Amino acid sequence: MTTPRPEPGRPAPPFAARVLDNVARVLVGKEDVTRLCLAGVLAGGHLLLEDAPGTGKTMLARALARSLGLDFARVQFTPDLLPSDVTGVSVYRPATGEFEFVPGPIFTGVLLADEINRATPRTQSALLEAMGEGQVTESGVTRTLRAPFVVIATQNPIEHEGTYRLPEAQLDRFLLRTSVGYPTPEEEVRMLARLRAAHPITTLEAVATPAELLDAQDHVRDVHVASDLQWYVSSLCARTRRHPMVVLGAGPRASLALQGVAQALAWLDGRTFVTPDDVQLAAPAVLAHRLTLKIEARLQGTPPETVVTEVLRAVPVPVEDGVAAGTPGPAGP
Repeated sequence: MTTPRPEPGRPAPPFAARVLDNVARVLVGKEDVTRLCLAGVLAGGHLLLEDAPGTGKTMLARALARSLGLDFARVQFTPDLLPSDVTGVSVYRPATGEFEFVPGPIFTGVLLADEINRATPRTQSALLEAMGEGQVTESGVTRTLRAPFVVIATQNPIEHEGTYRLPEAQLDRFLLRTSVGYPTPEEEVRMLARLRAAHPITTLEAVATPAELLDAQDHVRDVHVASDLQWYVSSLCARTRRHPMVVLGAGPRASLALQGVAQALAWLDGRTFVTPDDVQLAAPAVLAHRLTLKIEARLQGTPPETVVTEVLRAVPVPVEDGVAAGTPGPAGP
């Protein structure tokens, strides 16, 4: 579920503006979701795109990777895919009498895990160490992945035949989950006109470098978060754990993720401090997929985004006068 963003206080920094404009050449009318995904990358996280087929999930991943100048690898997840098909395998070389490690597609800048829920849990788990620690262990040897490293996974939320539901531990490794969504009729007509001949992705060039991305990530981490807002983030996550429809609420990793994405959104708006709007904008994409609802709520068709919306309404918003200055927060969540 995507959330419309508030009007930015200032234009996005040149680095971000170049990337957003470049991706917009490929995806028509998807500026909000592109901005949110870029915020996730700037916060150093991994993305889960959940939507119906043909909405542009793969194209968004390819366009982001190419715009950022990152190496790109795509793995089509299927039931017969093995963990070694993703991470790599040691091969015995008779000529030397030694084993040689052949890196898998995970050794890249952006890994597209297409239809991740079609692979078995064993293969899905091959991503856990890489996503959580930025490394791969094979045959007792740990190999560090080169930064920046981003996993962008896709899945179809409607079709369940032949799929394996992502476990909570795996979902928690994704910084945010969002959807691309269908275009409006006007956007669809613009898309038809633009893609009548060749697809723009074939000629899309890099407008940034991995070094620029790493530098931008450093700037995002320097964005100020007042103590009021840290209490606000903590209170939102704590309230999900006490919600009557929730079995398992958002944990500490979710709090860190919410703060990080809020920092990235603030930086994209040209600010050096986070506001409550940044936290509220990030909350649905960061928190919803981390909530496990009770069976009654699932039977009623209640989406976790509804719980996040109720939590946002229930938790008092910090007074904005003290947000930039860093005034003391409340006594507890």
